[in-house]
Amino acid sequence: MDPSRTLTFAGVALLVILFPGPSVLFIVSRSLSLGRRPALVTVAGNQLGEFTQVVAVALGIGAVIAASATAFTVIKLIGAAYLVYLGVQTIRSRRVPTDPRATPVALRRRRVFWQAFVVGVSNPKTTVFFAAVLPQFADPRLGHIPIQLLVLGLVWAAIALVSDTAWALAAGTARGWLTGSKARLSRIRGGSGAVMIGLGVALAVSGRPTSS
Repeated sequence: MDPSRTLTFAGVALLVILFPGPSVLFIVSRSLSLGRRPALVTVAGNQLGEFTQVVAVALGIGAVIAASATAFTVIKLIGAAYLVYLGVQTIRSRRVPTDPRATPVALRRRRVFWQAFVVGVSNPKTTVFFAAVLPQFADPRLGHIPIQLLVLGLVWAAIALVSDTAWALAAGTARGWLTGSKARLSRIRGGSGAVMIGLGVALAVSGRPTSS
């Protein structure tokens, strides 16, 4: 890897990641509805999903998705439908007690992890972004372009992991202040579910970004 290119990419990634996007909104909504620990599991699952997209770009699959309107639309609608499903489930379960052994809201960690993974991996706009940006910071003279893309993806994931964790912890702390009553907790869960539905609808109606 060219150290100067890597550092430049890290700076670009930091600027992009620090601006809250759909992933941050999803993580915050999960933190407010489920709590701090499930939110941290959500961060891990979401980041694994995004890094899977980096792997797809390194293998050339990302370019196919970026170039194919059909593939982009199919993946986009799957991701949108899943977000809406999660939002509806959260709203329907907003009055369920908080005992993790008895409620579908306080989901088991494994389930929370894989839900977040699906959300992270099924956003084709992220794939298009990676397919457009990552190759610009790879150095063809050094060869091994797929490995360079994976390293850049790891740099992105490390920065995003720190940022998303901070958001999850902050929202989890706020949840502790806001959930002093069952009625308030119910409203927070309902609002979190509405956010997820909104994210799903926004993804469904969004257009395909250009890769240039």
